[in-house]
Amino acid sequence: MAEGSLAEAIAVCDEPRVMELLRAQLAAGVPAGEVLAECNRGMIELGNRFSREECFLPDLMFGGMIMKNIMAELGPRLGPGDAEATTHKATAVIGTVQHDVHDIGKDIVVMMLQGAGFKVVDLGVDAPPEKFVEAIREHRPAVVGMSLLLTTCYSSVVATVEAIRAAGLRDGLALMVGGAAASDLLAEKAGCDFYGKTAADGLRFACQAAGISQA
Repeated sequence: MAEGSLAEAIAVCDEPRVMELLRAQLAAGVPAGEVLAECNRGMIELGNRFSREECFLPDLMFGGMIMKNIMAELGPRLGPGDAEATTHKATAVIGTVQHDVHDIGKDIVVMMLQGAGFKVVDLGVDAPPEKFVEAIREHRPAVVGMSLLLTTCYSSVVATVEAIRAAGLRDGLALMVGGAAASDLLAEKAGCDFYGKTAADGLRFACQAAGISQA
């Protein structure tokens, strides 16, 4: 990653520098889709830094907020095909399960998945099992992620997996669960394939499941 680049500024969460470089590229006529692709590479490197223990969870959260500010600048400039500029390699469906309205962790995972080349279908918060089923049926994702912060929502994870299975959509689908209330035990009991302790763990599993390189 080039020193002094926009991607590097994102990877080290230098927001003033990020916005300066972003606006300079746009003023120079760089297509918004290309700028977005570089920003996504920066988010990937931020995730890699987290995996190497060079930064911490607040950095990932701040990176997600920086990316939202970037999209506020880029959004009006993106044409119909620009959002696809990173060439989506696979689809992921992700949402916070029913009765839980926390979204910070989910949003970080969404950003990191997008940076890795996923098309992400974000179901938002308090997503009932049938919403997951509908999205899986429509988008045919390689990976589905469920997030929860509240231990009282264990049953929502179980109900979501059961609904996916009842709809005949479980085969060939990689299911992961994460969030403060998640655990290996919950993943095992609910019938998920993976528990991600961190957003970087979830990204790594999703990439492995979909055959996407993080290099």
